Amino acid sequence: MQQSKKNRFWKTFFIFNLTILIIITSFVFGVVVGEETEKERGISNAGGLVLNKDELPDYLSKDADFNLFWEAWDIIQDSYIDRPISETKLLYGAIAGQVASLGDPYSIFMEPKTAEEFAQELTSEFEGIGAEIGIKNNILTIISPLPDSPAEKAGLKAGDKVYKIDDADTTYLSLDGAVRLIRGEAGTKVILTIFRDGQDETQKIEIVRGRIHYETVKWELKENNILYIKISHFNQDTADLFGQAIQENLGKNLQGVVLDLRNNPGGFLGIATDIAESWIKKGDIIVVEKFSQNNKNYYKSRGRAELAALPTVALINEGSASASEIVAGALQDHGLATIIGKQSFGKGSVQDLRHLSDGSNIKLTVAKWLTPNERMIDGEGIAPDIEVELTEEDYSSDRDPQLDKALEILND
Repeated sequence: MQQSKKNRFWKTFFIFNLTILIIITSFVFGVVVGEETEKERGISNAGGLVLNKDELPDYLSKDADFNLFWEAWDIIQDSYIDRPISETKLLYGAIAGQVASLGDPYSIFMEPKTAEEFAQELTSEFEGIGAEIGIKNNILTIISPLPDSPAEKAGLKAGDKVYKIDDADTTYLSLDGAVRLIRGEAGTKVILTIFRDGQDETQKIEIVRGRIHYETVKWELKENNILYIKISHFNQDTADLFGQAIQENLGKNLQGVVLDLRNNPGGFLGIATDIAESWIKKGDIIVVEKFSQNNKNYYKSRGRAELAALPTVALINEGSASASEIVAGALQDHGLATIIGKQSFGKGSVQDLRHLSDGSNIKLTVAKWLTPNERMIDGEGIAPDIEVELTEEDYSSDRDPQLDKALEILND
């Protein structure tokens, strides 16, 4: 009797939470790159269109029967070898499976501890190896190692394909699962088996995890008053640090600006648009958020444009993704910068981060990013105006032909 009551309680609890989850995921409003938008806006047909209906298998076209779910729940609870099983564990697994069924590597469910670690990472301080990872062509890939991080010091590079994390094969591993395996306490070790384009075989890289703290903006005044600004992430402190760099140098008869977005995996949309406004005049489009063909949101500059008159070169590479692609694409479309380097990563989807009542999160893809001229970023990336390679030999010898080319253009 008691067990029956308990089961009814958990079924009621689960249905309530699942209903709330369905409401959230069905009527979600647009938010971006890990940050909720600063304003509410309605989205017509938020659930999107179902294409190729005729091609759906019959069993996927039927109405959902939640009795089937409870049949599976009861079988597990009654028959699994390692009973008893935590109902919360099953609940989290069910929600994670629901999100994973979308087949989108950037839509994930985060349990409370993972959600807390994710929030810490966005404050520029966390424990781990210090590398941004993503899924590209269905392969776990290093988007970029952070400057001076354990990952960078161990030799990881943007574009490295990760085939194993310690002994775990990554072929069918979700992005969230990979993050869980790679993260860990400072002082512990993880071994990544990677493949690098141009090499004949995989290699193992041992990395000692550390406490990661990094400044997202560094600057230097180059010869002939060329201001070099390196942005490694668009995090909470980035706009203030960037603003300080500009204010310290505007009165120095600047002759040009190099904006280095190489190995910048992205961050907050609001911070990226703040940075772009230093070049883009009031009312001009910075980025377009596309929910459907007829449902788009246009982010426009509020118009400081204090750097608009200065010749500018932006540097990008395979590790430039998301928010950094938004900035580079906006400057390119408006003719405000020459883009130098290599084709960027191509991560142009919009994730809406929603906080659930117990501290867990759902990060859900709700839209795509387009440049001001409505070029697709996702899967395409930003092509440089001038392609310049930075080879392994250059890297090992502390040469930077991409930066050299930028300075050459600005000094002509």
